Amino acid sequence: MALLSNRELIRRVPLFSLLTDAQAELIADAVVKRRFRRGERIVEQGNKAEKLYIVLTGRARVIASDARGREVILATLFPGEHFGEMSLIDDEPHSATVVAEVQTDVLELSREDFARCLPANTSMAYAVMRALVQRLRRADQKIESLALLDVYGRVARVLLERATRTATGELVIREKVSRQDLAKMVGASREMVSRVMKDIEDRGLVEYAEDGSMLIHQHLGELG
Repeated sequence: MALLSNRELIRRVPLFSLLTDAQAELIADAVVKRRFRRGERIVEQGNKAEKLYIVLTGRARVIASDARGREVILATLFPGEHFGEMSLIDDEPHSATVVAEVQTDVLELSREDFARCLPANTSMAYAVMRALVQRLRRADQKIESLALLDVYGRVARVLLERATRTATGELVIREKVSRQDLAKMVGASREMVSRVMKDIEDRGLVEYAEDGSMLIHQHLGELG
């Protein structure tokens, strides 16, 4: 299969979907494609990378940790999503670490090129602003979840957020989510999450298919 050009790659990214041909060419000349191995850190909390990153393939997780090494998984990034723009805008270190969950390809746009492209591309500026608002809303939802929901409700909400709807209308989580990762997403111990998941499974609110994917049943939402 022929390798795609940078211009063809960026045309597949929602952030750049509304650019004119001339604007797309400008971005294409500026971006660099990089590949990260599973478990490799793309950016690190507390450091400055001074780049905008766009996920092309694979999957990455956003992790925040404290001085004692405790971690919370803030988000999972999929192809088409971007990160790093907050540090470019406010010139502060990254507030979280981003790690490749699987082999992940990204496009990198340097601070200099980001600053040069943004004023000329109102659609790109709007897309960045819209993404920041969406992240703020997700942060508000996470704060609300931690403050108002018990562990059952928080687990149910995370499972529903990660599920996708099939052509037949079923909600399915295709990638495996470990109990440890789930615990880091909901702010609870692994042991507590394991007990909650076992109870949810025993009650028939979720079940596993032969391929390992998880089928979410409608009544799970009543826990959240």
